Amino acid sequence: MSLHKRFSALELERIKAAVHKAEEKISGEIVPVFVEKSGFYSIANYRAGLTTSALAFLLVIVFDRYIPSLAVYDPLLIFLLIVLSGLTGALASNYLNFIQRIFVGQHHLDRATRQRADTAFLQEEVFNTRHRTGIMIFISFFEREVIVIADRGISKVVEQKEWDKMVKGIIENIRMGKVIDGMETAILRCGEILLENGFLKTTDDVNELRDDLRIE
Repeated sequence: MSLHKRFSALELERIKAAVHKAEEKISGEIVPVFVEKSGFYSIANYRAGLTTSALAFLLVIVFDRYIPSLAVYDPLLIFLLIVLSGLTGALASNYLNFIQRIFVGQHHLDRATRQRADTAFLQEEVFNTRHRTGIMIFISFFEREVIVIADRGISKVVEQKEWDKMVKGIIENIRMGKVIDGMETAILRCGEILLENGFLKTTDDVNELRDDLRIE
């Protein structure tokens, strides 16, 4: 199911309303971003294919030694079995997320998510505020990762531990199936953090970035 279908119009409106409320008294801009997947992970297909091929070859050896009645002796048939097993593993990894996640490895997941978050920060022009006071809350669902990026106007004042705590809260809500609740809480907390650190709304302040959730 795509992200557009996963969330109702009412849920999307809740996030937009939370952003609007959080920004009422602050000079910052809060940008929530959801992505289904941050990378393609072709390496997982290769790994799955090699693994299933190796398992097929191992089974050929086991059957030959211990279960002769199921053994295969035709070299061409053995070759086809190994190739087909490899293709099956690669295809399974390509189309089944839980299998792909097994063969990717956390390092690749982390790197792809960070790169996608950095790209989203630029694409959504979170940096494009007068005082560099944009904050992006980024959730990548396949990787099950959350990243909060504050622009330099905020990051030089607010400690990283604040964002780490926020990330932890969002993840806890996601695990309980309360994605929208977690995002709402995080957005409102962003407003509180900026208010606590003196990012007050000025008389000439304008809404520089739109309030709605970005789904990529």
